[in-house]
Amino acid sequence: MRTLIVTEFISLDGVIDSPGGGSHPRAGWTFTDVPFVEEAYELKGREQLEAGAMLIGRVSYDEFAPVWPTMVDDFAEYNAMPKYVVSSTLSDPEWNNTHVLRSLDDVAKLKEGDGAPIIVHGSATLAKGLAAAGLVDRYHLLVFPVLLGDGKRLFGDGDPYTHLDLVECEAYSNGIIKQVYDVKR
Repeated sequence: MRTLIVTEFISLDGVIDSPGGGSHPRAGWTFTDVPFVEEAYELKGREQLEAGAMLIGRVSYDEFAPVWPTMVDDFAEYNAMPKYVVSSTLSDPEWNNTHVLRSLDDVAKLKEGDGAPIIVHGSATLAKGLAAAGLVDRYHLLVFPVLLGDGKRLFGDGDPYTHLDLVECEAYSNGIIKQVYDVKR
């Protein structure tokens, strides 16, 4: 069975909305509000090398698909690997090697196969649905030292009780804290 990893840039108050751009009033907060320290992003490079597939929701697909393919040096592995979009409306994805899944049941079937981990980027609604369905195996969180108040959250009302085991943690000089958790079953 494949491991499903949800990876997020997250504010200290749990907001994952628009970290690189988007509709949030503080969109781009990961780049504009916290000084860049290269070693804080080591996890992102490792994810790209270790993942065997990317899983995203429709909104994230619409944001990533026009941009990531043009960033050949930054996202070569992601651009080449199979990508899966969970959507009830997308019919003909243009991003190379992208497939559409219609439901969380389809995600569960994908997970049942053999292969390297499946990485979920952004995709707040999808990430919450995956957690509620018991499909998340691990969380990779880069916690930024900002409080955003409003916005889409990774965790919140109605989430099932979940026990997590901390397997990796590191703090960086810019205040970012890497937290890697396995979902305890």
